Amino acid sequence: MKLDLDSIRVLDAIVKQGSFSAAAKKLHRAQSAVSYQIRKLETNLNLVIFDRTEYRPSLTAEGQAILNEGRRLLTQADNIEQLAKQLGQEWEPSFEVVVDGILDISPVMAVIKSLINEEIPTKVSLTMEYLGGVQHRFDQNNADLMLVKEYRASNQLVAKPLADIDCLLCVSRQHPLAKLASVDLNELQKYIELSVHDSSDQDLYSVQHMHFGGERMFYLSDFKSKKQALLEAIGFGWMPHYLVQKELDSGDLIEVKYRHGSRFKFTPHLVWRAEKPLGKTGQRFVEKLLNLELA
Repeated sequence: MKLDLDSIRVLDAIVKQGSFSAAAKKLHRAQSAVSYQIRKLETNLNLVIFDRTEYRPSLTAEGQAILNEGRRLLTQADNIEQLAKQLGQEWEPSFEVVVDGILDISPVMAVIKSLINEEIPTKVSLTMEYLGGVQHRFDQNNADLMLVKEYRASNQLVAKPLADIDCLLCVSRQHPLAKLASVDLNELQKYIELSVHDSSDQDLYSVQHMHFGGERMFYLSDFKSKKQALLEAIGFGWMPHYLVQKELDSGDLIEVKYRHGSRFKFTPHLVWRAEKPLGKTGQRFVEKLLNLELA
């Protein structure tokens, strides 16, 4: 059996307009053509759609069930037509972004929300990784874009710098290091240092230059758990400033007074493949994100 969507549209019009004649007028068709579509639908479905025993035909229970399901089909068909139209305008079917978890996700979410509000048809997916795990996932998934702290640069990749991220060495106000007016390397090495694991588990990048060489390292899976470990006075560690601003202002976290420098900054990058130029959605994503950076 072939289901004729046009017959469903005629059925929907009859019910909405209240009669066959009104539906015919709305659809700019002859009333006989409208009646024919309903008879054809009843024949194809082997059901009685309208009760014609009264002066004005009315939907049967079966007809109402067909109408309810048919309206869902009409909505889906309209959605498919709209999607095809938008994809024909060069919107990508899907767009995948991999983001380093040390970066502020708020601007990324703002861009995604903006794309949704524009009803862009592309299916956008977002993955969070850490350190070398970002480029590992980018390559493994053949993702479209990565926002990354560090990456292996090559002439196969295109990169645009983003605003610098400030990081500082901090500790709970309850930790012994918080009470010291000046801290040297030997003092730091007495305590547990907190760090976030490279999520690739392949040691793609060496971050030893950011560590202090103590015997006790405590690795965590993300910066949320690292901040909690700091607040619990388990150890000390580097944190992006935006993630601990509130705790610094309240005094729950203290900047370690390390004599060789308790702050550094890095420049994250937007990166995509030179041989895989960004489509319309990707270009819009980058444009919106860079505009937020400049705002």
